[in-house]
Amino acid sequence: MATRRGRTGRKSTTREPIIQEPEAPEPEATRREAGVAESSRANRGWWDRNADEYQVEHGAFLGDDRFVWGPEGLDEVEAELLGPPEDLKGRDVLELGAGAAQCSRWLAARGARPVALDLSHRQLQHALRIGGSFPLVCADAIALPFADGSFDLVCSAYGALPFVADPRLVLREVHRVLRPGGRLVFSVTHPIRWAFPDEPGPEGLSVSGSYFDRTPYVEQDEEGRAVYVEHHRTLGDRVRDVVASGFRLVDLVEPEWPAWNTSEWGGWSPLRGGLIPGTAVFVCVRD
Repeated sequence: MATRRGRTGRKSTTREPIIQEPEAPEPEATRREAGVAESSRANRGWWDRNADEYQVEHGAFLGDDRFVWGPEGLDEVEAELLGPPEDLKGRDVLELGAGAAQCSRWLAARGARPVALDLSHRQLQHALRIGGSFPLVCADAIALPFADGSFDLVCSAYGALPFVADPRLVLREVHRVLRPGGRLVFSVTHPIRWAFPDEPGPEGLSVSGSYFDRTPYVEQDEEGRAVYVEHHRTLGDRVRDVVASGFRLVDLVEPEWPAWNTSEWGGWSPLRGGLIPGTAVFVCVRD
C-alpha cells in the first residue's frame, strides 16, 4: 500500500539496517498540470528515494504479510473483497503498486500465485529483503509486461492509480491482462478528501478548495521539475473511468474508521475518520 504522506509513529518490522540518502532541499508544493510522462518519471524517482523512509514509518502497520486496503486498517481477511479466501487457491493474481509486496505475501500464503509489480526498484528491494517465492516485476502500470488474459484477479491498495495522469491507460491494461470474469479491486484516497487540507487535526475539517478542481498536486524542485505528482479524480470520474475501460462496478466500499485504530497517517486520523471517508475501494468485474 502506497499512501504518500504521514507517519504511524510505530517501529518498523525491518530486519536489516536501511541506508538513507542525504536529504535533498525541500520541494515546492503546488497545483499545476502534469502529463503522463512527467508523472511517471517524477513518481518513480520519488518512491526510489523515499522507499526506505516509507518502510520505516509504515512497516509495522502494514506488517510483512497483511493485506490492508488503507490507513483505516480494513483487512482483506474480514472484507473478502477479492472473494472467499478458499477461492484464492490456484488463482493468478497481479498486485499493482505492490511496494514491499505485503499483499502478495498474504495471497501466496492462501495458495494464490501472485505477481508483485511496482514502478519503484527500491520498493521491490524491500520486497526482496522480506522474502517470498513469487515474482517481482519493476514496470509502469500503463504498459503491463504480460500477455492477454494472464490473471484471474488484479488488486491494488493505493498503488499506481492515484499517481498516473490518465487512469484509463492503467485500467485498459488491467482489462487486457485479466481473463473474462476476472476481478479488479483497487483502493485510492477518497475523492472528497481533496477538498480538505491534508491535516489530521481540527484544522483538517474545514473545506479549503473545490472538490471539482482536478488540477494535480505537484511537488517540484528549484528548477520547476516535478519530483512527485498525485492526481485527483472525483467519485463520478472514477466510476466513468471504470466503465469506459470495460468493467462493471459491483461495489464501492467506504471504510469507516474503527475504534481500535488510534494511528495517524498523514491526513488520516481517528478524528477525521469518524467524520469523513478517507478511502474508496472499487470492486470491478471484467465481463
